[in-house]
Amino acid sequence: MKTFSASHKTVFVVDHCPYMAESCRQQVEYDMLTKTRAQGIIPLAPVSKSLWTCAVECSMEYCRILFDIYPFKKLLMSALAAVGPPNPREDPECCSILHGLVAAVESLCKITEYQHEARTTLMDNAEHVTNKGRIICITNAKSDTHVRMLEDCVQETIQEHNKLAAGSDRLMQIQQCELVLIHTYPLGDDTLVSDRPRKEISPVLTSEVHSVRAGRHLAGKLNILVQQHFDLASTTITNIPMKEEQHANTSANYDVELLHHKDAHLEFIRSGELHPPGSASRDSSLKETVTLKWCTPRTNSVELHFCTGAFRISPVDVNSRPSSCLTNFLLNGRSVLLEQPRKSGSKVISHMLSSHGGEIFLHVLSSTRSTLEDPPSISEGCGGRVTDYRITDFGEFMRENRLTPFPEPKQIDAPARAPLERAKDQLERHTRYWPMIISQTTIFNMQAVVPLASLIVKESLTEEDVLTCQKTIYNLVDMERKNDPLPISTVGTRGKGPKRDEQYRIMWNELETLVRAHINSTERHQRVLDCIVACRSKPPEEEERKKRGRKREEKEDKSEKNGKDVEPDKTWQESERLKGVLECEKEELAEAEIIKDSPDSPEPLNKKPRLTIEETPPVEKAKGRTLMKMERLADNEDN
Repeated sequence: MKTFSASHKTVFVVDHCPYMAESCRQQVEYDMLTKTRAQGIIPLAPVSKSLWTCAVECSMEYCRILFDIYPFKKLLMSALAAVGPPNPREDPECCSILHGLVAAVESLCKITEYQHEARTTLMDNAEHVTNKGRIICITNAKSDTHVRMLEDCVQETIQEHNKLAAGSDRLMQIQQCELVLIHTYPLGDDTLVSDRPRKEISPVLTSEVHSVRAGRHLAGKLNILVQQHFDLASTTITNIPMKEEQHANTSANYDVELLHHKDAHLEFIRSGELHPPGSASRDSSLKETVTLKWCTPRTNSVELHFCTGAFRISPVDVNSRPSSCLTNFLLNGRSVLLEQPRKSGSKVISHMLSSHGGEIFLHVLSSTRSTLEDPPSISEGCGGRVTDYRITDFGEFMRENRLTPFPEPKQIDAPARAPLERAKDQLERHTRYWPMIISQTTIFNMQAVVPLASLIVKESLTEEDVLTCQKTIYNLVDMERKNDPLPISTVGTRGKGPKRDEQYRIMWNELETLVRAHINSTERHQRVLDCIVACRSKPPEEEERKKRGRKREEKEDKSEKNGKDVEPDKTWQESERLKGVLECEKEELAEAEIIKDSPDSPEPLNKKPRLTIEETPPVEKAKGRTLMKMERLADNEDN
């Protein structure tokens, strides 16, 4: 079957009634030469566009964005240029939007060039070529009842033309039609029509209603619709350096918003960073945009970068000076690298703007390993930094979730769910909480937790399973009471790591996280969690015991530290004491030499030689003696 989506055919119906000639009341200043105007000249009054002009301009902007991004195989009516402005003096009864809606349904029944090619290729299966389309009607409805009348008109017209198309080779029946009714009204007026999301009118027709003020509000609504209808996304290039017009030597930074296919943000969607820091739109009430930062271009070569995709772009404000400068810069053969705004870490270059054949493309750069490179070793780790992967546990995990051939059962014995679906469910349960790195888990490094970890991932638990899990929890409580050590990783930390009570707090938190991931399975899973919560809420005497344990642990750490310093302190004190003894001996010997050399000094009668420095007793003999004791001992020997 050749399927054409509703976006294959888009028909604009713009109301041409006299009311559309009224002003939208959004003033536009066009007399900009205020600084050079001579005195006495009255400035020109601002102008205001009509509702018809606003509707036509917004429709053409819708088409411009579409043609920029999808230059081929997209069809839009181009008859608006031949229609003049509405006549405000014309009788409103002679003008009706119904004629435009009927013509739109007729155009949807016509076979396009691409549909004819598909029917010719399929030959006998031409009926398998689908025909879907969309009608965008911009009008000024009188009430919600008027809107329902327009929907009924489209529904009846589709039924009539489908009957005509059934008997014609030049027409195709409409399988699906999307009706988008946009009620526009001047600024300052109250709306008479309520917004309504998409609603199914019939199996063939869906309808949605938007009530929008004219002017820039209508342009913003069409900008959002073109993104929704054709799978587009917004990217804002920020910090673009541009020279000022008035001051050529100075430059300022500007932002330019671009539209492109949403697949350019596919990497953001996969990584969960669809809206990284700074992704708020300039008009956050209308839409969202991903912000990328300008990088100073260093090369013109596109081939130096590994690209995974290229998508055409279209500036949102095509006539602004920043958009014009950026497009001219790129069309001259330059390339611009774009980086993701990050609060910390190194910058990541994720996209690149470059032109090919006069068209500008947004290239998606690979921020991970290239598929052309050799695959990394698992021991090397992601980025070459992580080396403690749970390789053994992952091997066991693969064995537990291995797929095997399953014979096709008979219709009577067919299971409630297919084996593949059951295998997917089991894989989902086993990966709800499964840390990949040893240093990021405690419970999976403990042999005591293995029974609970292997049972809690089951789709249903028996009473025996619940008792086994509770027994495991009570064993952990007993380990905590005994103050047993836990296998806490100290990689990247200084010192001895967390205290014992902090280790158990980490363990209990992780265990509770594991069990909470499975409490929605059955009531017995909830009983396991209740057991953990009950064991974690300790009585007052248990808290007092924990305090005593912490004090004892701190005392042991202090005594261990003091034990290491006792011997050095003793040695230092002993050396200082002996140093004092030797200094005193030196002073006494010096005094004795002076007395001996004096001519008036008599010869000693019974001189007993004193100990010299070289004959000083060793440390063991002098231990426990003071200088006074040694002096008294010497006097006794002289007497």
